[in-house]
Amino acid sequence: MTTTRQGPAAAAAGATTARAETLQGIGLIALAMALLSAMDAVVKWLAADYSTIQLMFFRSVFAFLPLAPLVLRSGWAGSLRTQRPGGHALRGLFGLAALGCFFWSLSLLPLADATAITFAAPLFVTALSLPLLGEVVRARRWTAVGVGFLGVLVMVQPGVGIFQPAALLPLAAALFLALMVIQVRKLTRTESDTTIVLYYTIISTLVTGAVVPFYWATPNLTDFLLLALVGVLGGLGQLVLTAAYRRTEASILAPFDYTAMIWAVLFGFLLWGELPAPNIWLGVAIVIASGIYIIYREAELRPLRR
Repeated sequence: MTTTRQGPAAAAAGATTARAETLQGIGLIALAMALLSAMDAVVKWLAADYSTIQLMFFRSVFAFLPLAPLVLRSGWAGSLRTQRPGGHALRGLFGLAALGCFFWSLSLLPLADATAITFAAPLFVTALSLPLLGEVVRARRWTAVGVGFLGVLVMVQPGVGIFQPAALLPLAAALFLALMVIQVRKLTRTESDTTIVLYYTIISTLVTGAVVPFYWATPNLTDFLLLALVGVLGGLGQLVLTAAYRRTEASILAPFDYTAMIWAVLFGFLLWGELPAPNIWLGVAIVIASGIYIIYREAELRPLRR
């Protein structure tokens, strides 16, 4: 009798824990998108005066600031201890490629357009989650991701202007970003959040630092502080992003990358006077609805998998 009573109780406790982890992951991915979107806006502000390489260099160097307390708490030896040096190198290359393509695109395209094109990344993540991670992606989740992407199309109303050659840059960034997300998900099985972000920061600093002297432009004090802010926001965003993918499956979190569009619209209006049209609000509503549906389906299906 005792065993019979404990069975349902244990199942309920497991379902509650799974639901809490899912909601935590979703909250973290939303916060990461806010931080990274703020970084993108600062990068676009600076892109007219500084090269992509220099922007990437400052993004890498000053990312050590938010990372430092975690490294000091674990110690350098503990933070650098890894079972997957090759995995970190691969993650670093994917991350650098995504960052370079997207930063370059910000100097050529409006912020909202560049951001919208990168929303192909969640679709890439969903498609790659099965072969590379072994995660099950059901038809309804595929549908919700597709509906979310349609919401993005409603927001940007792609026409002749958006399909210029420069649009290939954020599209390439989307593919590299998806590969990076998959690699991060693999690394979280054995590596700590601090170790994953630390190795990426070291790799990106070394690579960009080796070539930045050829692209250097000396900033004034205001620009120096803004360049430093790029690194701080990027480092914080990366830490939060890594924590999100530790808690929740990549294919579940993918639709919530779309929240970055909300921030892109906001920053575009505040910094460049771009007033969102009615189609923007309709698209936002579609994206949010698809995200809510993902939460609902995950809450239903998680207990059944256990």
